[in-house]
Amino acid sequence: MREIDKASVEAEEVLVARAGAAVARVALAMLGGAYGRRVVVVTGKGNNGADGRVAAARLRRAGARVRIVEAAGPRGRLPVVDLVIDAAYGTGLRAGSAYEAPDPGGVPVLAVDIPSGVDGLTGEAGAGAVRADRTVTFAALKPGLLLSPGIGHAGATTVAGIGLDVGDASMALVEEADCSAWIPLRPRESHKWRSAVWVAAGSPGMVGAAQMAARAAMRAGAGTVRLGVPGIHVEPTFAEVVGSPLPAEGWAQAVLGDLERTRALVVGPGLGRSAATSAEVRRLLSEAPVPAVVDADALWALGSLGDAAPVLGARRADTVLTPHEGEFRRLTGAVVPADRVAAVRQVASATGATVLLKGSTTVVAGPDGRVLFCTAGDQRLATAGSGDVLAGVVGALLAQGLDGFRAAAAAAFVHGAAGHLGWRRGLVAGDLPDLLPAVLDRLGDPGRTEDSLAARTLAPSVRRRTAGPTGGVPGPSGAATAPPGP
Repeated sequence: MREIDKASVEAEEVLVARAGAAVARVALAMLGGAYGRRVVVVTGKGNNGADGRVAAARLRRAGARVRIVEAAGPRGRLPVVDLVIDAAYGTGLRAGSAYEAPDPGGVPVLAVDIPSGVDGLTGEAGAGAVRADRTVTFAALKPGLLLSPGIGHAGATTVAGIGLDVGDASMALVEEADCSAWIPLRPRESHKWRSAVWVAAGSPGMVGAAQMAARAAMRAGAGTVRLGVPGIHVEPTFAEVVGSPLPAEGWAQAVLGDLERTRALVVGPGLGRSAATSAEVRRLLSEAPVPAVVDADALWALGSLGDAAPVLGARRADTVLTPHEGEFRRLTGAVVPADRVAAVRQVASATGATVLLKGSTTVVAGPDGRVLFCTAGDQRLATAGSGDVLAGVVGALLAQGLDGFRAAAAAAFVHGAAGHLGWRRGLVAGDLPDLLPAVLDRLGDPGRTEDSLAARTLAPSVRRRTAGPTGGVPGPSGAATAPPGP
């Protein structure tokens, strides 16, 4: 955003006036009118403070009683008012800088651009960072508004256009409209082999992981699914899944010999971590000519990034890696840093794969540097086997023709939205596959209304485009008035 600000042909005072007007509009909506309402605006020295002062002037003209409090002044509880506007620092606060917000005393808080004390790039927040009920941000979302803990400090987020061109943003938020555009309807002349998936997964005691991945792939649109568990004869629990026995040794060759009519491969859930299994996984990925999802124990089999990069870099078909934080740590040799975006981009660039880093906000990075965020889903998905279901969904979308970048992001959204259709307590991963069709059916309904699945998973006012610290290629759909992206 700093680079976008510098490149703007608009005068700074014009941009500040537009930003302040946007803040005033949201404030009026929160107050239900201005006349006689009491407002405190906490202002800093930079443009964030200037935005707040413009908003204060507009609210005064509308009849509100407004008091401006300098952010650098004494701390303590603010006067009893109807609304506090946080215009102290926004994105101008340097990373790692501490900020102790004044106590709003339980009054609703509206943050300007980003809650003060929250890092705009990483979402890091100090103990004294502002907790807002709403945030109005300008031109584009900031990563810190989507990543934890920042997303929890922002409240409902509104993006206000102020005349800045964010068309070159390299990061974006995936939404329902994007998934609707990407996931194809099955054509009339289709047949089961046009979207066939092979699932190589499971081991003694972990057959359930393989079963869930296979069931999820079927429910997510795969025309047929073949399931093989090395060394174990397994009867699929989902009648439509075809069991394909695999030998305990040399099973990679058996899978490779059966891929002729397969469109995508899922490998890893519950597969086990023996040295022999690792060798088979590496061979399978090295030689498989179809797109592949590499999950769970298959990620373990790849070892460190230095070991994984030659195997994955030599693949000609798309590859999607789906690590959780522990698997990411094994791959990179370090804990996931605060700057999750940079870390995921680095792995994607090194391997040539799309990387989906699971978390309360999922971060998907392509090898070309593009990044998509997915905030669909909630704590209901924090249950054993949820990742196996996600792997099956990614595999099904790859088989239907999506590239790895879109397949990973769309799968994360569909998986999260399915979770929202389940029980708030007691939801288990085995419930998720049967919730997927309701989500996918809605995505494929050309007559759907604004009462959308996205409204259940995202703040309705959130827009798609997200600006990061560098330029890049467009995100999926752009802002509300932007043309469709890739």
